[in-house]
Amino acid sequence: MELAQKAVFLDDSLAAAHGILSFVFTMKREHQKAIAEGERAVVLNPNGADAYVYLAMALTFGGRPEEAIPLFEKAIRLNPIPPIGYFLQLAIAYRETRQYEDSIAAYKKVLHRSPSNLFAYIGLAGTYSLLGREKEARAAAKEVLRINPKFSLEYFAKTLPYKNQVDKEFLIDALRKAGLKQLRR
Repeated sequence: MELAQKAVFLDDSLAAAHGILSFVFTMKREHQKAIAEGERAVVLNPNGADAYVYLAMALTFGGRPEEAIPLFEKAIRLNPIPPIGYFLQLAIAYRETRQYEDSIAAYKKVLHRSPSNLFAYIGLAGTYSLLGREKEARAAAKEVLRINPKFSLEYFAKTLPYKNQVDKEFLIDALRKAGLKQLRR
């Protein structure tokens, strides 16, 4: 945060610095600031894929995932070899808008390139659970625990930067139904 703010202070035209600020504000759950910084990054670099992703993430977790999807899709078009994070975040936006099959497809793109991606399996477990596909949800949850035997829903929930508590609880409940639990000490 400090370095990005310093970069913006020194040169307010640095889209990357505004994008990083957007990400940091998203994680700090300061959603309006995150969206504003993401919008600034896009204005400064309208052909920069990362700028669109930062803004789209801010919108998704800020309770506006339907606005985020076209921005993620544009970022993927702008970057011929998009990082897997683009697909992870797009999958979240699809899930938040109840486009579950599209969410699953995006998570599978991640797993195609990164077969042991913990976050893709977490997302698949929740999404399959929401679809009522219990067997597939449990298989994905089993992979989560294979990759991270100490996985804890309690800890994971603390990392989720949702503006709306209901959205976070919706996902955590789906993960619980998939078979993921609190870590026992």
